Amino acid sequence: MFDFLRRLNRNNYKEWMDEHRNEYHEVRDFYVDWLNQLDIKLAKIDSNYSPTTGKQAINRINNNLLFHPNKPVYKDHFGAGLDKEKDKGDFYIHIGINESFVAGGIYRPKKQMLDSIRAAIDYNGEVLEKILHKKSFKDTFGGLMEDEKLKTAPKGFYQNHEHIELLRNKSFAVMSSLNQEEIVKDDFQEKLISIYREMSAFRHYLNNAITVQ
Repeated sequence: MFDFLRRLNRNNYKEWMDEHRNEYHEVRDFYVDWLNQLDIKLAKIDSNYSPTTGKQAINRINNNLLFHPNKPVYKDHFGAGLDKEKDKGDFYIHIGINESFVAGGIYRPKKQMLDSIRAAIDYNGEVLEKILHKKSFKDTFGGLMEDEKLKTAPKGFYQNHEHIELLRNKSFAVMSSLNQEEIVKDDFQEKLISIYREMSAFRHYLNNAITVQ
């Protein structure tokens, strides 16, 4: 996979991909099968897990040039989202030559979803604070992903709210970086399962929050 992505990155145009499409499908099919195996394992450890086949999980390798005309034709990574369910945050795996990581939560949710998360924080934000400050969670993710924040309190909340720092967030997502050495090891799936477990309480909190109208 890494070898193919490096060569694709050096030859990022359709003609090269057409010449190597069989190889691309071999790599993609391998990854889909690997995701299917991981999907089965995750479903066994979490009763709330939404089964997601590798084909459902994997993202297109083509960049969307309609909205991002300055990007190259093809991405430099394979992305996939497991535990995928409509209007909920997935368990995202990003394997690439320039960056690899696992992420989860909800990045830049729409207004209604963001309002629901903030309402949950207003109601029991101490639960989310406890999750975020758990030592093993901080060791794995550091904290919430850095993103733009409101400069003041969101509408309907006081500036001195006890959870004002959480309420000012526009994204509620975490990320754990990976390197190629970790990814190519035989126990890589077990490492991802461990990260999934550590992320579970955080993701369940958010997924429960956004079900509240």
